[in-house]
Amino acid sequence: MRYLHIALIVIFTAAVLLFKFQNLEHVTVSLLGASATLPVSVLVLVVYVLGMLTGGFVLALLRTSMRGASGAGSRP
Repeated sequence: MRYLHIALIVIFTAAVLLFKFQNLEHVTVSLLGASATLPVSVLVLVVYVLGMLTGGFVLALLRTSMRGASGAGSRP
């Protein structure tokens, strides 16, 4: 099982590096008058991290609201 995990890590790392080296073109992104020029692979990484953060915040908000809703109904 250990070798399977190592193999999956190596395959995933190779795929990420391949993506990085095949997407070296630069793009310009603008938001509220500010703009930035960066490689496509960096942009994808930033969008992925922002998606993880917002998804985590939404899940935390849903958990908190569900706990609050279930706790409010049990009190007299």
